Order: sequence, then structure tokens, then C-alpha cells
Amino acid sequence: MNTLGWIRVAAVAPTLQVADVAHNLAATQQALQEAESAGVAVCIFPEMGLTGYTCNDLFHQRTLLRASIDALLALVRWSESAFAGLFAVGLPVEVDGQIFNVAAVIHRGQLLGLVPKRYLPNYQEFYDARYFASAATLRSSRVSLIGSRDRADSVPIGTDLLFQASDWPALTLGVEICEDVWMPVPPSSLQALNGATLLANLSASPEGIGKVGYRRQLIASQSGRCLAGYIYAAAGGGESTTDLVFGGHCLIAENGTILAESPRFQSQSTCIISEIDLERLQFARAQTTSFATGTLTPELATPMRTIAFRLERDPAPLPPRRRIDAHPFVPAGHSELRDRCEEIFSIQVGGLSKRLAHLGDLPVTIGVSGGLDSTLALLVACKTMDRRSRPRRQIQAMTMPGFGTTNRTYTNAKLLMSELGVSSEEIDIRGLCLEQFRQLRHRPFGLEIDGLTVEQFTEQLRQLPAERRRHDLTFENVQARMRTSLLMNRGFVIGTGDLSELALGWCTYNADHMSMYNVNGSVPKTLVKFLVNWAAEHQFQGAVQAVLRDVVATEISPELLPPAPDGRIEQTTESLVGPYELHDFFLFHFLRAGASPRKILELARYADFDGDYSMETIRHWLKGFVRRFFASQYKRSCLPDGPKVGSVSLSPRGDWRMPTDAVAELWLRDLDADAIP
Repeated sequence: MNTLGWIRVAAVAPTLQVADVAHNLAATQQALQEAESAGVAVCIFPEMGLTGYTCNDLFHQRTLLRASIDALLALVRWSESAFAGLFAVGLPVEVDGQIFNVAAVIHRGQLLGLVPKRYLPNYQEFYDARYFASAATLRSSRVSLIGSRDRADSVPIGTDLLFQASDWPALTLGVEICEDVWMPVPPSSLQALNGATLLANLSASPEGIGKVGYRRQLIASQSGRCLAGYIYAAAGGGESTTDLVFGGHCLIAENGTILAESPRFQSQSTCIISEIDLERLQFARAQTTSFATGTLTPELATPMRTIAFRLERDPAPLPPRRRIDAHPFVPAGHSELRDRCEEIFSIQVGGLSKRLAHLGDLPVTIGVSGGLDSTLALLVACKTMDRRSRPRRQIQAMTMPGFGTTNRTYTNAKLLMSELGVSSEEIDIRGLCLEQFRQLRHRPFGLEIDGLTVEQFTEQLRQLPAERRRHDLTFENVQARMRTSLLMNRGFVIGTGDLSELALGWCTYNADHMSMYNVNGSVPKTLVKFLVNWAAEHQFQGAVQAVLRDVVATEISPELLPPAPDGRIEQTTESLVGPYELHDFFLFHFLRAGASPRKILELARYADFDGDYSMETIRHWLKGFVRRFFASQYKRSCLPDGPKVGSVSLSPRGDWRMPTDAVAELWLRDLDADAIP
């Protein structure tokens, strides 16, 4: 069994023939053989897949009913050696003198149970109540399909059935049929409240203008409400087109996200395959404590019967079929790009606008370095003033060049302040810092500074060998704290530090770590870069656009150590702490999904990162992330206010509470044990 906690699932829409049970049985068997070859553990077929949904009054014919049962029993026997997973097929079954539309759940030659359709549509094009009885009228809890009254020959039937893998408790399947999920309280909601982590829908939903979008939204939403995986298999080619057309629309969703979707109107059988992360779903349910309280509502306190089976196979062979997003914080797809970016800016602007409205017209101060974070914060501040119908001149932007400032970032900072129309000020902090070094009796990089002017000291720094000007924490911290001190004494300080820096502790305590309101505090670095680039492409023209593009292209650096003799940035953040695209990937899966370091490492194996990283390199930076994350909690325990933007925040008043002296050893050992090659 792999380390991911996944299960591979499939939704299939075979090409059937109406009322031709033998043909449909063969099509089902062929699809199962293909699913077996793909390592599928759970496979779902459409509603009435053994007969066709559009048989209409033929459902009352004994010939069709008998043929359906014979095909089901043949399929059960055949599956014992042909398909190692769990699967569900649809057919009509007569019970207590009534005909029910049921899903038969089968595993390795055993018919585990029958789940009847509860809600029968009988409006517009639907006539289900003409042919079938609702599950609500079912009197028996077990039924024999071979004419015997012996309980040993009978199988459970009802909407109260859950199918649980005894050798993999994370897998519990709940089943509903088509219309059931369209109702205000679907059976799958009750199944999820009673422990079902994977939900399946055998459907025969016909197509119509606009219906595909709603169906997609419905399945994604139901998987999200239920904190579950959801497999939806719909009838397709071969159903009667007398009055309707069936598209074979299959969907696989997980906790609100569509993982796989089939094209519609295919002339051949359709099969989609993906993995459901059951481990992540368990984490989400444990974290969302309100989820379990649904069972306290009397109407929802529905007892369920659990049918146990042994899966006895690797539930998700590798490599995975589902896409592993290398940049989980960054919106994907052009269709949602504009809306997502505008929403992020709106949240940031909304938070800052409310804070400024509460405090009155205080002077607003922001440090502008020419880097990504301060650029984004400055754009947010400008949009806030625009929204509040205040002049941008009320923003007091300060650039404070120090010993590590390069001409490139300095020029970009000056241009941004000028072109955006904010009040600007420049304070060279080198003299102030040099005096503080003297007061502290600190000799930067071992240099004697008594009697030196700023220019003389700067020249000595320039002449230092590269290896000597790389390590001096006091030299860096004095500059960072000097900038914050100047800002704090000027007005209401807008913070610029981002989520990734907070996770890594890559900020100077009580310097860039502190502000009076931080608009970037829950925005990870990869998203900061994306947003600035998006603003350059869609929000600005001319000089501002050119500056924003250059900011995005500039190497990320705190610029606290001297640059190279030719003026280039020599202190690059990612060479010291690791690539931000990796750290944001680690952060997302660690916090949002509760993944172990080993699982994160395995996920990273299949992610399409921009950089070309070996597994050993990823492991190295992941260990660094764990060490830094645990060591830096004291910085996160006293963060300033700021709006939560996405699904992850490290605010001590919000998403993350952690003891500052928690030990990382357990997580680090997880990366060493059974090392992944």
C-alpha cells in the first residue's frame, strides 16, 4: 500500500443497447477488465446499466426482470476472479411485489447489498414513479434473488447501507441514485454524517441546455458539503433518443473540487479514472468539528447498517492519475483568472479600508523596497484609497536604501512611488545604522568602523571578499529594525511580509515582522508573484506596467548584505532557504491537507514544478521547511492584524495555534524512516 492514503476510482458509461441485457452485461465486463488493468479499486456504472434507463413500460415485463437478475448473478460469479475491486451496477429488482430501481454493490464474487432509489422524479420528461416504487415504501431489509427464503441466500437491501473495507477503515462507501442528489437532503448527506468517505451516484441524467454546468456544480458542491469523494456515472450512448439524449457525463470530485470529467456524447464507452485522497478527507473532517454535530439534528440521526468487506489490494497504485498541482495557491485556468485576482485584491482592500475607516484619516505609511511584497502592498494601499475616494497622496511611501540596496530595486521603488501618485520620501539609513553599530560596539564582518564615514565604510564593504560578506546577523537586523523604526514613527504602518516568509521565519523579529496592519500576511510568495504579474498584464499600462514586470523578474532578496562588486544582488533568498515554489507546496499540504512529510515528499515526486529538482533536493528543502516552521512559531504568535485571503493562514487568532517550543523531531524522523529513493 502506498504512502499517499489514496484510493483509485473510476466512473464508467458503457455503450449499451436498450433492453439487450446480454450485450450490456458484456459491455460491463469489458469495462471492468479495463478498470482492473488500471488498478481501479472502486468502479461505478450508470443507473439501470444492465437494462438501459429508457426501457419504460418494459420494466414491468417478467422477461426483462428475470434477465436482469440472471445477468447480475452471472456478473457476481464472474467478478470473483476478474475484478479485485468494489463496483456498483444498476438494474430493476422486484421486492415484496414492487419493482425498485437499485444499485447492486459487488466485491470479488459477493453481492454485498442492494441500494434502492429513494426519490423518483415524475415531472416533465421523467416518469420514474410509473415504473418503480420509492425506497421509502420498502418493507424488507433483506431479499433473496434466487427464490430461496434462507437468510444465508439473501442480501441486505435499503438506503441505510454503508460498505466499509475492514482492512482499510478510511474507505466507507455510500451509494445513491440520480435524482437522490438533486434533493434538499440527499441520502449521501446522511451517509457522510454516518461515516461514508466515498459517495457514488448511478445516474441517467439527460442533457439539456445549461444542465451540464449545474450538474458539475452540484456534484462538486455535494462532495464539499459532505467532505467526501464523489463518483458520478451517467448513462450515455445507446440509451433511447425517442425524446431525450443522454451524454454519458461522468465526474469524480473531492471536497468541492472536480478531479476528473468525461467528454459527453461519445460514440464509444467512457471511463474516467482518478484518485480520492481519503487521508486528507479524514483530516478535514477531524478539523471541521461542526461536521459531526449534524447527527445531533433529530431528523438527521439516521441509523445505518455497515456491510464489511476486505479490499485486499493496493487501493491506489502509482503513478497517480490525478494531477498534482505544483502551485496549489495559484489559480489555474484563464476562465477564473480575472475573478480570482480581483477577489484577492478585494479582500485585502476590504480589510485595510475597514481598518482605516475605524481609525480615521491617520497618515498611512508603507516601506517600498522595489521587491515583490512591498509592491503588492503598495498596490493594495492605492486601491484602498481609490475605493475610499481619498487621494493617493495620503499614502506616505518611504524607500530606505541601505548597504545592500541595488540600483535596480532602488530605481523600481522610486518609479513606482512616482507613477502611482503617492507621497514619497527617501531616507538613506546607512549613516543611522553605522552609528548604531558603534553604539553596540559591533564590528561588521570584522571591520574596524571607528572614524569611518558612510562612504568609506561602504567602500570597505565593496572590497571585502565574497565569502567574508555573507554572514553577519547583527549587520542585517540593525538595518531591518531601523527601517521599521522610521516607519513606525511616521504613521500607520502597512505591513508587507507574506505567508511564506512567516512559515519559514524569514523575517526579522520586530522589524519587517511587525506592522500595524499587514495586508499580505496570508498571501504566499508564489501568489504574491502571480498577483503582481497579473496587475502588470491587466491593470496598468506604460511606466507602471514596465516596473511591475521588472519587479517580478528581479531575484528575491532582503538586500541586507552587500551586493556584488558589479552591483548585482548577491544575497538571494531562495539560495539560502530554498525555492519558494517548493516551500509553498510544502506549506499547502502540511497545513491545508494535514499531510505527513513523507506524503508531501511523495506528492512532490509527481508535481510539475518550474524548477528541475531531484528527490534528494526536495527532501533537503522539506527538512529545512520543517525545522524552520517549528523554530519560528514565536514570530507567528505575535503577528499584527491582517485579512485572511485564501484557505491557509498562520494568524494566532485564526487558523494556526501552536506552542512556540514544540519539537520537530517526530516530523523530521518521518522523512528519514523508510526513505523514499
